[in-house]
This record gives sequence, structure tokens and C-alpha cells, in this order.
Amino acid sequence: MAEEQSRYSRLAEITKLINMKLDLREVLQHVVTAISEEIMRCDSVGIYLPQEDGTFRGYVGKPEVINGMTLDMHVVDPEYDLLMKEVIETRTSIYIPDTSKDSRPDKRAVEAFKIKSLLVSPIYYEQELYGLVYLFDYGIPMNLTQSEIESVEAYVNMAAVAIRNANNLTRKQALIEEKQLLLNVTRDLSLCSSLQEALDRCFYYLGKVLNNQNIGAHFVDPFAERQIRPASLSKDSDWTEEEWMETHYELKVDHTKDRLFKEVIDTKQSVMVPDVSIDERVNQDACRGFGIQAMYMIPLVAVGEVLGTITVVNLKEKGYAFSRSAMQLAESIVDATAPVLSNLIYMEKQELIIQQRTSELRQKNKELEGAFTELKQISQEKELILNSAGEGIFGMDLKGKITFSNPSATELLGYDYEDEVIGLCFYSIVKSELLTGDQPYDFSSYEKSKKDRSQTDEYFIRKNGELFPVEYVITPQRQGDMTVGSVITFKDVTTRKQMEEKIRYHAYYDSITNIPNRVLFQDRLIQALTFSEMHNRSMAILFLDLDRFKKINDTFGHGFGDSVLKEVAHRLKKVIPKEATVSRQGGDEFIILLPSVDGQDEAIHCAKEILNAFSNPFMINNQEIAIKTSIGISLYPDNGVTAETLVKHADVAMYKAKEMTGNQYQVYTPDIENRSLETIRLENDLYKALDQGNEFTLYYQPKFDVRSNTIIGVEALIRWQHPSLGLLPPKDFIPLAEETGLISKLGEWVLEESCRQMKEWYVDGLTNLSVSANLSPQQFKQNDLISIVKRILDETGLPPQNLELELTENLIIHNTEKTLSMIQALKKLGVKISIDDFGTGFSSLGYLKDFPVDTLKIDKTFIDDITINDNNAAITNTIITLARSLQLNVIAEGVETKEQVDFLEHNGCYLIQGFYFSRPVLPDQFVEKYTKISNKKG
Repeated sequence: MAEEQSRYSRLAEITKLINMKLDLREVLQHVVTAISEEIMRCDSVGIYLPQEDGTFRGYVGKPEVINGMTLDMHVVDPEYDLLMKEVIETRTSIYIPDTSKDSRPDKRAVEAFKIKSLLVSPIYYEQELYGLVYLFDYGIPMNLTQSEIESVEAYVNMAAVAIRNANNLTRKQALIEEKQLLLNVTRDLSLCSSLQEALDRCFYYLGKVLNNQNIGAHFVDPFAERQIRPASLSKDSDWTEEEWMETHYELKVDHTKDRLFKEVIDTKQSVMVPDVSIDERVNQDACRGFGIQAMYMIPLVAVGEVLGTITVVNLKEKGYAFSRSAMQLAESIVDATAPVLSNLIYMEKQELIIQQRTSELRQKNKELEGAFTELKQISQEKELILNSAGEGIFGMDLKGKITFSNPSATELLGYDYEDEVIGLCFYSIVKSELLTGDQPYDFSSYEKSKKDRSQTDEYFIRKNGELFPVEYVITPQRQGDMTVGSVITFKDVTTRKQMEEKIRYHAYYDSITNIPNRVLFQDRLIQALTFSEMHNRSMAILFLDLDRFKKINDTFGHGFGDSVLKEVAHRLKKVIPKEATVSRQGGDEFIILLPSVDGQDEAIHCAKEILNAFSNPFMINNQEIAIKTSIGISLYPDNGVTAETLVKHADVAMYKAKEMTGNQYQVYTPDIENRSLETIRLENDLYKALDQGNEFTLYYQPKFDVRSNTIIGVEALIRWQHPSLGLLPPKDFIPLAEETGLISKLGEWVLEESCRQMKEWYVDGLTNLSVSANLSPQQFKQNDLISIVKRILDETGLPPQNLELELTENLIIHNTEKTLSMIQALKKLGVKISIDDFGTGFSSLGYLKDFPVDTLKIDKTFIDDITINDNNAAITNTIITLARSLQLNVIAEGVETKEQVDFLEHNGCYLIQGFYFSRPVLPDQFVEKYTKISNKKG
């Protein structure tokens, strides 16, 4: 009894340590100590954790040094230790009381440590193996009892929980670090003022994420027939940039003939080549010249155009590939870099053009300087020079009066004749911040001001008072040591200014909705935070996500989706306060900044106004469509004091709002973020459940014909018997399966299991029944759906006429040509087709005449209040009449009361499904119920 109490005390103490979230090594050291104190005859206790190469390495144990080796120098390999391999495969503890009679343990270890008896126990939790625990002696057998082995297993279970918690904490920290890294990338790139600086930041973060500094950038040269040229190399690369450039030229690398470069640029998709020697797309000569063993190439895409590529190479080993998560993060970094590079490239080109043009103008002025003193005597020569010049040129005397003007200057200034220009004061046609001399003709400070100011707006004034931007050069004209006047050469740069303005606009505004983008929003958010901090004011962030937007995109196309985004932005701008900022963050996500609020109630009021604005349907391309949104709210300073924290918490709150069936708002609270981890955990459990396949169960809900009181078929409905959460209905995991892409695999399992069960009933004599299975939109879009259905029918032996596939109305009314072809192919197999949720779709009923369907299922939303709601009653009667006129079966689902049954039977709907007759039941319960009804009928 004392030993049990001591054991329980130790277990309780370890549980307390786990909950305190101490360092994993410290917790496991307590587990080792507890085991060694419990099993006094044990000479050594060690916990071994798995390595990437499949071996297990010592982590903590007693003693810490064995035979002169520290514990972390001990490695156990299942290829040599068959006992360890068996423990891993069976997930059960194995005790060997006499190693001399058992060949499974690694003989090298047994002989080295003089082991007589040995216990190996697996550390696992929820079917996941986290490590192994070894107990052994140094020559005197431990003679363990079953009770002692069970005690060891209890402590091992505590170790599994500790490791599991540490792993979960590590995963969560990794997600937070990834988000923070992308925010840092965006921030650092926004501060870059040169192309090389932006590339250096990109290389730095890529090297950090991929743990590889051998990174180079190649740019597409638009002026050289799309030739790809080497641009820049990471400063920390194994090459120097000079060697890298020289090697390109020595090898005469022609990237236009490189199939891998061409594929990445044409498809705008990244490519990972673990072994370049076996990939035909790779330029083998170049790889040998640079010593490249593996290669990862990412396209630089900005505004739909490929600027070039970022390439990360491995110079040491073949067959190396980065993890998918690392590659996704790397591609996000490159995607953030590309628009910055595009803007910087354009600005550098513009600066070069300006410098070239300025140089040209100065050169022309120098050429004109020698001829200026002769212009008064040689009028014909003056006319020839001035009239042929494309730029505007006029002369000015020491009083600032214009003395002559060439045709281009006269025209650009809006005058018809040169005489109208001559005599005008120069300061009456110029508007410049650089001309600040005390006298009209004193331009001594002009050159200095121009050098001190990298950019300034200068304008000339036309005859009609209109301003237009110009570049101009003022050249003093001298006779000997005396200045006799000046010549002004200028050109209209309106087109260039407009282009620069367009570039600035697209850098800060979303190209689809014309509202601020992420960059401009971030700037305004930082300003608002500064103001709130200085004036002790609250502010709020509203994060919006459109509900079912992906379905709208998939159904109507991306062009239609863009029109929806524009209309959403329009409504948001109309409903938010004037001082607020609405921004599109990307995809279907919008974010609203309320720079000053009195408190939470004001933010909630704004959210309600937005939800109310979405209450009316949208009219897009003559198509009426209902769109709802989910809103997450975070407030400064209650939910954070930095821009990153506020946006993150609003995002977390938005996802919680989406869980509330959409069209809802949610204010951030700390417990929401914890609940989001539950969703991640459920997603992991779903992956495991699909791999194992033994946690899902099908229930069957009968379908009745009220005329004969007989069962005509059943609908297969899936349930998930979760190991810890119990029996879960479809609404708790089907949306998650659709979001993660697992729905196709899950749907195939339902189809196969329901056909297998129906075949059993068919063999037992229930040949007049059919089983219904739902097809998800993702399943229906599979190219191999027909072959999958045919394979399942062949393998189970179920006659096709005993299988009915249910398709939702929204699934079949779009892409009608492909949909019709798919349904016809299914009908050709012999299966029946029914339309589920009928009457709730986006479109009209005209498509019915074209599709070879067998049954219409009236949606439960119409049945619920059919006896008290005249509109629903009218819709139901219309569906029944429509089905009768098209010679289709019609069945009502969700029937729960005698009054509903009477209404449907009176109006000609005789096929019923719902709780009134039967809830969904297990196969054995169905057979019992079917037999009772059949006997009652007989």
C-alpha cells in the first residue's frame, strides 16, 4: 500500500511538472528518476528519442555515463536490434528476463554491458511513437514482476504526454515565427531604396529559411529577346560574385536553351530538382561547371510578368530536397520581393533615362553657346537651328525678358506666333521651387539647388493658364567675361509624370478594387497607432472574410469573382466612417482600420452596419447572388499594442466568427486563439483517421413509401467515432475535410462501404432496396470518377440499379456541358441520380429538362414550417408538380411530424425520409426495423 501511494505521488508530481510547461529534458529527468526509484534492481534507465535516419539516440538517463560514453553517444538501430524493431511495430513493452535465451536484442550491446535482463517500453500517445525507454542490469537479473512492468509503463505514458506537449508547443512556435518572418520581410523590403539592397534582404531571409546561402538571381532582359542574364549573388555564397559572373561567361551559358529556366518562366511555378544529373531539363554542362548537385528554382513574378528567377543550389550532395513547408515559406518571401524589385527596376531605368536626357540637353546647350553671339547677325542660320530642334528653346536677356522662341517652344507654351512670346517675362511662364534668386535674371543658385534636390516638380504656364511639367536647362550666354543673357531648353514630361503617378498608385492600391492595398494599409495603421499612443485613444481593426467565396469562384469563374470583390469594396466604402480605411489584403480578405473609437461598442456598431450592408443580394452581371461575411475585431490597446499583434488577433477572431455559420462578428479574446489549436488538432486527427480507416461508421436512414408503408431504400450517412471526442456528426468534420481536400478520399470510402453493405442486404433477399450516397463537388470534378464508381460496383458485386448517387443542385447547374457528360456516363453504368437540396440553388429550373436525373429531394428548409408558411407550402407544391410533369420521383427529407406527412401525401408526395419514421441507424438495427415493418405489412 505504501508503494502504491508513493507511485501515485510521483505520477502526480510529474503531471504537475508537465502542466508547468518546464523544459522537456527536466521533465523526462524526473520520469527517469521515478523509474529508477521504483525499480531498485535496475542498473540503468534511459530514454531514447527518434532521429531523422530512423535510429534512436539517448536523451536522458541514469547513469549519465556508461562505459565511458555519455548517453547522447548511445545510438540504437532497429536494423540491428530486432527487439527494438518488434517494440516499434507492436507498440507494446517487451521484457526479456534472460538475454542468453533470446536472440532479438543487439548482441553487441548485451555483451558490452553484461546485460542479463532487459525491458524495452515504447513512448507513444494517440498512436504516435515519441521514443523508447530501456531498463537493464549489469550482470544481476532484475527479475521484474508484471506489476513492476505496469508501473514502468505508467511513467512512460507520462513521458509520452510531456514529449507530445513539447512537440505541439514547438509546432505552434514555428507557425508564429513564420508569420513574424513574413511581416519582417515585408517591412524590410518596404525600406529598400535600391535593387541590390532588396535582393540582399531576399537572399538573407531565403538563406535563413532554407539553411542554404548559395542563392543567385537571374533577370529577364526585355531588350535582348528575353535573354536571361545573371544579376546578383548572395554575399554569403560559397562563390564570390566575380567568380560567379566569370563562370557564366566562360561556360557561355545560354539560358534561352535551358529547359528548366524556360519551364519556370513559362509556367510561373517553382521547380525542385533533388538530383540534377538525372533530370533532362537541366543544363548539365552548366551544373558541372558550377559544381551543382541539386537545384531549387523560384520565379520572380510581379503584376503577372516574370522578372526572372531566384535559384538555390546544393553543392555538396545529390538527392537533397527541402521540406514542403520550407519551400512554401521561401516562395512567399520571393512573392513579396518581386513587386519591390519591379518598382525599383523601373525607377532605376527612369533615372538613367533622365540622366541621359539631361546630358544630351547640356551637350546641346554647349553647342548652342558658341553660336549664340552670331545669332543676331546670321538670322537664317538661327532659324535653321532653332526650328529643327525638337525641344523648346527660347532666349532671355539680363532683365528676364524673352528675346526669341523656336517653333517647338511657342507651340508647347500654347501660343500661335513667336511674336506673342517675345517680350514676356520669364517668371510669368515658370513655376519652380529652384529659382529663388533675388533678381529675375540671377540663376547662380539654380545649379546648386538642382544638385541638392534629387527630385522636385517644375512647371511652365501655358497661354491659357494651364500648368504642364517640364525638364529644363538654363545656360548663361557670355561674351568674354560678361554674361549677356541666357538660353532655356525645355521639354514637356507630362507622359512620364503620368506613368510615374500610375506606378506610385499601383504600389499602394489594389488593382482589382482600387482600394488601399496591404502596403498602404500598414502605413496608415502605424500612423494610427502612433496617434492613439500619443493621445491615449482606442482604435480598432476589423478583419473580413467573404463566406463561400471560393464556391462562387469555382461556380461562376474568376472574372465573376473579381466583379464580386469590386462590389464588396464599394459597399464597404459606403458604410464605414469617413475617417476609416478599408483595404484588400488579398484573395477574399478585407481589413478595416477605425483610427479612433470610444470603445468596443463603437467597433461592434461598425461591424453590424457592415453585416447589414451585406443583407441585400448582390447583382453581378445580371446574376443575383447572396454574399455574407465573417468579421473579426481587435482593439488597441486591449488586444495588442503593435500592428502585427492587432492584425493577427483580428484574423483569429474572424476565423471564430466563421465557425458560427458565417455572417457573424467576433471580438478577440485570448481563449479564441487556444480554440484555433483545437481545429488544427482535429485536422491532424482526420488525416490519421483516414489512414487507419477504422474510426468511421455509416448509419442508414430509411426512405418510406407512405402508400404501401414499405421501405424503398436507405441513405448512407457518415459518423466519426473520435478516440477522445466520441461520436461526431458530419457538420463537425465534413467542412474541414472539404477545406483540406480530404473529402474525395472520405467520399470514396463512403461509396465503397455503402455498396458493400447494400450487397450484403441484397444477398439476404432485400433486392428491392437501393442505397444512396452523396457526391461532394470535389468528387464530382475528379476525372476518374466514372472508373472509381465502376471499380467499386465490380469489386462489391452490387447491381448498379441498387445504387443512387445524390448531387447537390448547385453542383450540377453550372459547367452544364461537362456536367451533362458526367451524369450521362454515370447513367450508362446503370446507377440512379437524384438532386439533393432541391430548390436552394442559384439558378432557374430550366436545366432539369436536359439532365437525365431520376429523383428530386425537397430540401428540409421547405419542410420545417410547411404547414404554417404559405410560401414554403407553395414552393413545395411547385416542386411536386414539376417532378410529376417531368416524370421524376420526388422525396421529402427532414419530415418530423404527422402534420407534415399528411400535407405531403395530400399534395402527391408519397416518398418520405425523416425522424418521423426513423432516425439514422446502424446496419443491424436497420435489418431489425425492416423485418418488423415487413412482418407488420404481412
